[in-house]
Amino acid sequence: MRAALLCGAAAVLLPLAAGCTGASGEAGGQGQVKQAQPATAEQLAQQTGCTLSSIRKVADLSQGACQTSKGRFTVVSFTTDQGQQAWLEEAKPWGGTYLVGPRWVVVSTEQTLKALQEDLGGQIQYGADHSGGGHQGGTTGHQGSATGHQGG
Repeated sequence: MRAALLCGAAAVLLPLAAGCTGASGEAGGQGQVKQAQPATAEQLAQQTGCTLSSIRKVADLSQGACQTSKGRFTVVSFTTDQGQQAWLEEAKPWGGTYLVGPRWVVVSTEQTLKALQEDLGGQIQYGADHSGGGHQGGTTGHQGSATGHQGG
């Protein structure tokens, strides 16, 4: 678990850092996470088996809401790496849990994101912890706020 936390911290500072798989023997014991690829919000939805609702598109990002058997989540895709980094810098102080891939972010609960990580790849990252409980041991301090964040 400590290695996963260190990888998460490195991913915040160096989003393209190699070697942080985010898997530590979880998800079937394989220790392998699918290699994430750049994708639009629509492609992310298709890969997870959902139909986007509440779609919002602006010049540099596209966002929509999804609901599948794995849970409720929000997908956000970006036209540039810089746009994604700026969005994450604005979003993380509010808390939340994020599955981050190249030019996309999925926002939901940690449990839902771990399930989606099997389909999408990416790294799980955490926003500021406002619960006082931390992220270790499955703490659910971010469970309520993650899906409601609308981004910048």
